[in-house]
Amino acid sequence: MHGWIQSIFKSRVSLSAQHEQEANLTKKSVSSVGSELSTLSFKSQCCTLSSLSLGTTPSKPQQPRSAPSSRRWSRKYDVFVCHSSLQCDIEEAFRLVSFLEVSPHSLRCFLMQRDACPGGAMATEFCQAVQNSHLRALLITPDFLQDEWCKYMMHQALAEGPMSNRIIPLLLNLSRSQCPQEVRFYYQIDLSENPERGYTLVNKSVLNYLENLDRNEKKLDYGHL
Repeated sequence: MHGWIQSIFKSRVSLSAQHEQEANLTKKSVSSVGSELSTLSFKSQCCTLSSLSLGTTPSKPQQPRSAPSSRRWSRKYDVFVCHSSLQCDIEEAFRLVSFLEVSPHSLRCFLMQRDACPGGAMATEFCQAVQNSHLRALLITPDFLQDEWCKYMMHQALAEGPMSNRIIPLLLNLSRSQCPQEVRFYYQIDLSENPERGYTLVNKSVLNYLENLDRNEKKLDYGHL
């Protein structure tokens, strides 16, 4: 009987010692984790203070250039779109501009109905926009040919560069023989059968012009060396 009681007492003592040992290990692990966290926090604070003291900020990803030519920014717009006031012509012009503006190079376009200042003189707004545009796209339709204002806009665009490659005639519901004589010698893009293809050709024409600007600028830079 006495031996049985001793065995029970010894087992309880050993269990108590085991629990105490486990508790000590838990405390040590918690303490170690807390120490590591405080060390990491201290290092993070030191790095933050160091960056603030040096006046540095996290670097931002650089946005890619939206056009291949650096001389592109010498003018406010890449292309000026001239069209009649007929509703269907306005809608076609907006479709063209939407295509050009969402292209990978995000071309900058000017439309009178959208970009002219409210209350401004229309002729002044138009002339300023023509001067601030690299290229001028003329949406030539049957209504365009009958509109005196459209003829005025076409002649103003031609006056800025009558023999240059800055005019892009766009034919819609017209044959090439019906194209105005003033722009008949230019390369004409037909939008009647396949507008998407025509929009793509306009986009390429503008980009080619901007690339040529860049090449000419490099030649000038090499000439000064």
